[in-house]
Amino acid sequence: MRKPPRELIVQIDSLDAKGQGVGREEGKMVFAEDALPGEVVRARSLRNKTNYRMVRTLEVLKSSTLRTRPRCPHYGVCGGCALQHMEASAQVAHKQRMLEEAFESAAGMRPEQMLAPIHGPDWGYRHRARLSVRYVAKKGEVLVGFHERKSSYIADIRSCEVLPPQVSALLLPLRALIASMDGMERLPQIEVAVGADLTALVLRHLEPLSDADQQALRQFAQTHGVQWWLQPAGPDSIHLLDADDTRELAYKLPEFGLNMVFRPTDFTQVNPAINRVMVRRAVNLLDPKPHERILDLFCGLGNFTLPLARQSVQVLGLEGSETLVQRARDGAAAHGLTNASFEARDLFEMTPESLMALGRFDAWLIDPAREGALAVVEALAEVVTKLDPSFRPRRIVYVSCNPATLARDAAVLHHKAGFQLKAAGVINMFAHTNHVESIAVFE
Repeated sequence: MRKPPRELIVQIDSLDAKGQGVGREEGKMVFAEDALPGEVVRARSLRNKTNYRMVRTLEVLKSSTLRTRPRCPHYGVCGGCALQHMEASAQVAHKQRMLEEAFESAAGMRPEQMLAPIHGPDWGYRHRARLSVRYVAKKGEVLVGFHERKSSYIADIRSCEVLPPQVSALLLPLRALIASMDGMERLPQIEVAVGADLTALVLRHLEPLSDADQQALRQFAQTHGVQWWLQPAGPDSIHLLDADDTRELAYKLPEFGLNMVFRPTDFTQVNPAINRVMVRRAVNLLDPKPHERILDLFCGLGNFTLPLARQSVQVLGLEGSETLVQRARDGAAAHGLTNASFEARDLFEMTPESLMALGRFDAWLIDPAREGALAVVEALAEVVTKLDPSFRPRRIVYVSCNPATLARDAAVLHHKAGFQLKAAGVINMFAHTNHVESIAVFE
């Protein structure tokens, strides 16, 4: 017979990068969900390996002063958040430590200055979301929401505190809508995109929608003031349910006089309030001069490129997606920014030769995906050490969504290309999650 799961008492000493409490028991590392440094917890063993043990916290015997009551009634079941039990400012401090430790362990470096964190709002901030949809025959109902923690099951959530209130209020109506549709078992996903004046919903459907189902979507849109897009295949297949709907999604960067138009599957930051502050800080840190040429790598639809074009003589944005490049060109044209140009390039295949072919730029901004920008910084190091030392930009501002790859690239910039890590700090783009966004300055 299988032994019952073992229970144990654990003293929590620290948090790991996933937001789990870390302690020791019988010489093993113990990782406990929903536990905080300084706490003593009663836990149940979930997985026992040679060097570590995973446990589930059953009871907090000694509570940390950092502990707070989770605001969401679904917290602990829904996998959308991992840190709601931790006071918001402590979450930011934890992420700052994760960034510092990444630099120390991967690059043997410390920033000369730690920048003040960018944070807030903590609730209702998530303007982008991918909601899973599933008809559960045993329950006889449709579920719409995020996955349960460490599970392929969809959490039975009725509201969401990190979604904007108007989107959270749609969760139950969406369940009823899908349940009423002929194709309810072939509708796996709804993507949400919230703009300044419009909420768009992208319905993934595996089979063509019946006329009745399309009419149901129109009625829902009219009742709730949303815009429906349909996605029968990949992201490029999306199209409006009604082609004559001329409303556009957009977010604003008022400090730079910009209205950034996008489609619901384009990459944009999930937290527009934080994005506005992040763009301002990145531009200020780069400090472009009116006569300078600026290079914006992984530019997307021009989130940094267009603001930089307001303050420099020329900006070149490079991006791997042809679709986003065209969107960026359209944005520059709409704002009359003739000094901003864009090219589609595979930046993960950058070589010293292809980098030099771009010409010299006074300052760089780099904003890659989680994989980082290794090919770019390796190419730069090769150019400035072996081919042309004058090619080195005076400053690089690097915006990152992964401390590990940022630290790896920082090591290349420092040890191979001769840059100093002048400053770094965290951006709490995803409050209540273990996701760490950050910004770093190299000179």
